[in-house]
Amino acid sequence: MGDTAPNRLVSLDVFRGMTIAGMVLVNNPGGSPVYWPLDHAEWNGLTPTDWIFPFFLFIVGVSISISLGKRVAEKPDAKAYWKIISRAASIFLLGAALSIVPFFQFQASDAPDPLKILIWLTFCASLFFLLLRNYKVAAALCIVGLLGIAGMNLAGYNIIGYNYGTLHIAGVLQRISVCYLVTSLIFLHTTWKQQVGISVFLLLGYWLIMTVIPVPGCEVTTISDKACNLAAYIDRMILTENHIWRLGKVYDPEGILSTIPAIVTTISGVLAGTWLRRDEGGRMRDESSDSSLIPHPSSLEKANGLFGVGVALLAIGLIWNSYFPMNKAMWTSSYVCATTGLALLTLGFCYWLIDIKGYSRWAWPFKVFGANALALFVFTGFFARMIAAYRVTDSDGKLISVQRWVINHIYLPIFQPIDASLAFAISFILLWLFLMWLLYRKKVYIKV
Repeated sequence: MGDTAPNRLVSLDVFRGMTIAGMVLVNNPGGSPVYWPLDHAEWNGLTPTDWIFPFFLFIVGVSISISLGKRVAEKPDAKAYWKIISRAASIFLLGAALSIVPFFQFQASDAPDPLKILIWLTFCASLFFLLLRNYKVAAALCIVGLLGIAGMNLAGYNIIGYNYGTLHIAGVLQRISVCYLVTSLIFLHTTWKQQVGISVFLLLGYWLIMTVIPVPGCEVTTISDKACNLAAYIDRMILTENHIWRLGKVYDPEGILSTIPAIVTTISGVLAGTWLRRDEGGRMRDESSDSSLIPHPSSLEKANGLFGVGVALLAIGLIWNSYFPMNKAMWTSSYVCATTGLALLTLGFCYWLIDIKGYSRWAWPFKVFGANALALFVFTGFFARMIAAYRVTDSDGKLISVQRWVINHIYLPIFQPIDASLAFAISFILLWLFLMWLLYRKKVYIKV
């Protein structure tokens, strides 16, 4: 989801690239332990890693404001709604694909690992062409992959199908899709003042129901208990324990109720985008001339506005934290305010440094990452799963994953375990910087 406005905000591209690079970095450590900034807070609390997902939703909101801004001055037609719904559905299905491809249980199936990886790569290639909207090639590759699975069965290999009874229904991309869909519809049918009102109502309402409504089976309802809070209870009741995040066990970090405040994070991005889209003539880009009646800010005033509101929201989040603790997994209201404040400060700094001062050479890697942010997330997810699933024989004769072999034989002989983990993560992101650069230099932009 990118900015398609003629006067493109380079700072937004850089901010998007920084965020997705951070997401890939913390998602792919070389084992444990890791340095605390590269890990989530144990439960309540806030680390730099906990900033990343709300930053991404905030950026989605800014992009909504820019890409759909023209629709505000017009009556949205069926085509506009179809575009929003189909994009949201595509992102949701991408999230599901991360869980189910290659449609069989890798370690439980006894076919040779190279053959299984080949099938996996076929499905990945199919997805790549799907993102490029080359549907014929995508369909052909998908059929080849399915025929490959059937062929392994006919060859006598025991291919155990994916267990859909334990499918993780929620997920990062699934949450992004829901937040994109709901926020886009809100943006098309409300003013910025109404968006502020909706955000305040949702944050206060979430605080109220999470602290007042008792949870069945719990003596005390509290955000400090992973099981005894309303959001976790609803996840267990509706998604069931078989379909929530397996490491969470009693809660899902991208669960149902906690998606409500996540929508507010996305709306905050819309409001920031609305502020930045106000041009020097006082008009909203792509909007009607009526907006010329509204005083227009200069570029420096726009940056100052981002900084001012960012500081205020960060302060509100820190104060609210004493009553409703910051918690990424439950996406608490204080967490929304604090991370939105940090996002505004970061975007404001990038806007001032890049779009106002013109200092952008340092940001080249982040431009590369930002150009294909969603594709980077999807393909690094597939790649990480493959190198963790593919096994090789170690020096002691035991089978270990490719990832573990690389760490054991390249990084651990040089670094301490915590530094080896960091070095692997940095190498991982540099590898993908090179691969994304190959697309960037050819001006290949993969959008959903």
